[in-house]
Amino acid sequence: MAGPAGSQSRMDSRTALRPLLLLAALTGLVSASSAVAAEPGVFGVWRNPKGSVHLEVRPCGASACGYVIWASDAAQEDARRGSGKPLVGQQLLQDFHPDGGGWRGKVYVPDMDRTFSGSARLLDPGRLEARGCLLGRVLCKRQVWTRLEGGAAD
Repeated sequence: MAGPAGSQSRMDSRTALRPLLLLAALTGLVSASSAVAAEPGVFGVWRNPKGSVHLEVRPCGASACGYVIWASDAAQEDARRGSGKPLVGQQLLQDFHPDGGGWRGKVYVPDMDRTFSGSARLLDPGRLEARGCLLGRVLCKRQVWTRLEGGAAD
């Protein structure tokens, strides 16, 4: 009996971490876009580590925001299961502002249909490091997103 319950617990744990990965990645993208005023190279299109989501980071008033412009079939299905909404066109990054050596803002995670706080920093002109935590500084995940040259899906 312990086997199936343990398996379910591991699956629940992995399912809970998936949104953290997306959150971390998205957080990084948004925060970088806010800093664009100081570093114009931050706005643009970024790809998550799995290559399953492309996010366009652009100015939104005094802050930065990010919209999904392309997503793999699997990423789209995950989002539909979580939020019931299509992933492409969703605003995932909201109100990102510079904060010390990085940025902070809100990240919408469609898989969970929830919004979380996130932070990010630009590693270099082609890479963004994003961190997201489920609860305070507990259950945190880090991702590095890569800039796409043409701004379109590969």
